[in-house]
Amino acid sequence: MLVSDFNYSLPPELIAQEPLADRAGSRLLHLQRGAETFRDRAFREFPGLLRPDDLLVFNNTRVFPARLYGRRSGAKAQPVSARNPAAREFLKGRVEVLLTRQISENPNEWECLVRPGRKIGAGEQVFFGEHDELQAEVVARGSFGERRIRFHPVADFWSKVEQLGHVPLPPYIDRADEAGDRQRYQTVYARERGSVAAPTAGLHFTPEILRQIHALAIETAEVTLHVGLGTFQPVHVSRVEDHRLHAEAYDIPAEAAEKINRALGAKRRVVAVGTTTVRTLEQAAALSAGHVRAGHGEADSFIYPGYGFRIVGAMLTNFHLPQSTLLMLVCAFAGKERVLQAYNHALEQKYRFYSYGDCMFVE
Repeated sequence: MLVSDFNYSLPPELIAQEPLADRAGSRLLHLQRGAETFRDRAFREFPGLLRPDDLLVFNNTRVFPARLYGRRSGAKAQPVSARNPAAREFLKGRVEVLLTRQISENPNEWECLVRPGRKIGAGEQVFFGEHDELQAEVVARGSFGERRIRFHPVADFWSKVEQLGHVPLPPYIDRADEAGDRQRYQTVYARERGSVAAPTAGLHFTPEILRQIHALAIETAEVTLHVGLGTFQPVHVSRVEDHRLHAEAYDIPAEAAEKINRALGAKRRVVAVGTTTVRTLEQAAALSAGHVRAGHGEADSFIYPGYGFRIVGAMLTNFHLPQSTLLMLVCAFAGKERVLQAYNHALEQKYRFYSYGDCMFVE
């Protein structure tokens, strides 16, 4: 299976650069796998599309300001432009570090992406903040610009990251992060800190939409998958089967596992909010003979057409990049031709694409 089979052409003007003023004001493309046509709806209709006995599962991960701007050993401390740090020319010695995965129990050791990647080697020291509030050492190199870094211990690591860090907006959002992104690039039900990208299907929910769902007595559950490289890394191979995902940490509480297994036992539909929720549930099911076991784990399953879903019966998802693993996952669920037809329909109807864009309900 070729990666190029999952390509489509997207006009740049359809890439959403800003969130809507109203989270629930997004459009929703309704794709029913057995139907001939697509339905153009508003996201506010979503509660009414659920069945009374559905179990709706959310990913409650919380995005943290994971993009840090620092300087290499020997470079003079210089303030970073608050207006457009991501787009500015790097000054001599400047370094951009995107923390992608915490790999020790304390917050000192991380996998990350660095820029400029080729110039940062093991043993290099990097300083963050005008007064060197954080300091890290590069301890290992990886492929595609990846590094492993170790921060010098500080008592208030997370408060310093919150102070110095920037919201890690995706590269297709062609602007610097702004103060409002700290709230809008975050679901209203985010709780567990650890993601470097938002589970974007959840960005459309508001407290009022959640109240409507609860008023309909639709059961809900929460799991956690911390979004890292496994979700947004590019596919560098030509054959789909040759791609390997980075592992991402997940957690399924006992209460959520009980609800999911009870729904499966009663042949009720499990509806996943977002591809990260899909991956969490399907990873857990693969390890437990089709049921879900509570606890921590690492999600590295790559879902593409031919995969047999064990848990998920419907999903809410945003529109994804061409040739991405997320698009392949949706194609695995609804069929490649059908999904690409839906994307073409969304293009014709000028839906807004990607993280701050519109969404699709697939059932």
